[in-house]
Amino acid sequence: MALPPKILIKSAKFIWTSMWKVMMSNLAARDHSGAYIRPESQFRNFISTDPSHSYQPEAGRYALVVGYGCPWAHRTLIIRSLKGLQDAISVIIATPSPDAGIWELEENSENCGNLPQLYQKAQAGYTGRSTVPVLWDHQTKTIVNNESSEIIVMLNSEFNHFAKYPHLDLFPEDLKEAIADWNQRIYHSVNNGVYRCGFAQTQTAYDLACTELFATLDELELALEHSRYLCGDRLTLADIRLFTTLFRFDVVYYSLFKCDRRRIQDYPNLGSYLRDIYQLNGVADTCKLEQVQQDYFGNLFPLNPGGIIPSTPDVTNLLKSHNRERIGASPE
Repeated sequence: MALPPKILIKSAKFIWTSMWKVMMSNLAARDHSGAYIRPESQFRNFISTDPSHSYQPEAGRYALVVGYGCPWAHRTLIIRSLKGLQDAISVIIATPSPDAGIWELEENSENCGNLPQLYQKAQAGYTGRSTVPVLWDHQTKTIVNNESSEIIVMLNSEFNHFAKYPHLDLFPEDLKEAIADWNQRIYHSVNNGVYRCGFAQTQTAYDLACTELFATLDELELALEHSRYLCGDRLTLADIRLFTTLFRFDVVYYSLFKCDRRRIQDYPNLGSYLRDIYQLNGVADTCKLEQVQQDYFGNLFPLNPGGIIPSTPDVTNLLKSHNRERIGASPE
């Protein structure tokens, strides 16, 4: 005898909900309200030209370990490209494993085939999260830093002797306060805000995160109406930090993370701002949209249990004229 549909449905929902809660607890830490909490990065050393620092800037000594799908890692690739540091700092590509739940290295590095092994080589007994990006030191066989916001500051200023564009300063002294202000506002509600929506484990947590996300996007839309970039006519680190989230928004966060009140291309100013930065020399080369979709839809099983990946994204919109020269001068 077949089970009545009602019993079957209730049983399936109970089993799936129970499994989903277990998987989500491993994927994303939460507080008592069900809101996502992003763990702090653990490696926080700095490369500096200051002689007292252990890590000195040298060409060929350091590598960036990145995954193309990760917006935090994407920041570091863009700064490396804009500064012209491709010959000085190598890149190690990692791809997420849908079954193992770890980042695997496309090619073995330091006799390691995956990111957890690399973290263990840097610190034996390490028990934290093994995340990208990683700024790796080949000389001392360790992780210098795995906090993207700090890595991009180092790439901007500490490797100018090896950079093709040493005079490009994305973190100028006179704008540091304004950049810090934008970073603080954007990080919580936008950069991390999309994850707070996607990884929310209660309706209340999701509603709060989604409301804060779109309130900040509305604020950004107004700010960019009369300002080419966040801090005026000059491109800064704040713009790059925002860009990598906006780049993924319409093709991933809008549907998979339920950030579906509006698309970025539905905002006249934010949409053209996204195209403006995408079309800067060297930026598009770091933007792997198909890989982004593969990494999110193919690997976040609790959010997409069917594993179905949307059709190939259309980049046509990103190549349209942005017409933002009317607002301000081009960046250096």
